[in-house]
Amino acid sequence: MKTDTLFTKPISKQFEFDADVAAVFDDMLVRSVPFYKESQALTRRFAINALGKGGVVYDLGCSTASLLLEIERSVERNDDIRLIGIDNSPAMIAHARKKIEAYGSGIELYEGDILQFPYEKAQVMISNYTLQFIRPMVRDSLIRTISDTLNEGGVFIFSEKVVSEDPKLNKELIDCYYDFKKVQGYSEYEIVQKREALENVLIPYTMNENIQMAKNNGFKTCELLFRWANFATFIAIK
Repeated sequence: MKTDTLFTKPISKQFEFDADVAAVFDDMLVRSVPFYKESQALTRRFAINALGKGGVVYDLGCSTASLLLEIERSVERNDDIRLIGIDNSPAMIAHARKKIEAYGSGIELYEGDILQFPYEKAQVMISNYTLQFIRPMVRDSLIRTISDTLNEGGVFIFSEKVVSEDPKLNKELIDCYYDFKKVQGYSEYEIVQKREALENVLIPYTMNENIQMAKNNGFKTCELLFRWANFATFIAIK
C-alpha cells in the first residue's frame, strides 16, 4: 500500500479522484477516516444480512473495490451473489480492476455516472463517502433512484462526513478530527492543504439532514449505525 504524501506540496487544483489519488487511496482512507475498518465491517455485516441467494449489491463510488472484495470473501461462492461497483474515476476503476484480477474476483466494475447508471433491481446499495461529493440540488434525486432500485425490504448503507447544527460544537468536532489526523502522521501543512483542496467540492449535511433525506425519498426508516465525531454510517430500509 503506497503512503499518502499528496498534500506535502502546494496544491494546484481542487481535489479530484485522479491517478495520484487512486495510487494512495487505500492508505488515505485508513489514515483520514476515523475507525474506517470498523465502519466497513459493520457495512459488510448488514449488507450480507440483507442478501438472499442470487442477491445484487451495488457500491456507488466503489473506488478501489476494497469493500466489495471483503463482502465477496464473506459469502458462499454458490450463492450467486452479484457484486457491482460503479465509479466515475477512470483511475479508480483501473486500480480496482488490477485488484480484482489479482484476487480472481467475480466483481463487476463499471466506469460511469451513478446519477445516470441503468440499475437493475437489488437487495443492497452502498455508498461510502460519496453523497457528500454529489451536488445538493441533485442529491435527493439520487436517493430516490436508490430507493426505486431496491426491492421491498432492501437496504441502503451509506457513510458520510457530517456537520453539527451547533457552530461551537461543529468547530470542536473539526478540531477533534484534525487531532486524529495528526496522530496518523499528517502534518499541519498537509491538513490545511487538503482542506483547501476540498473547499466547495465536499459538501456535508448534518446527521438529521441525511436521515430526513432518506425518509423523504422512499425509505421507511433510516438510523445511525456508527458515529465518531463528524463521521457517520447510516442504514436506510426500503
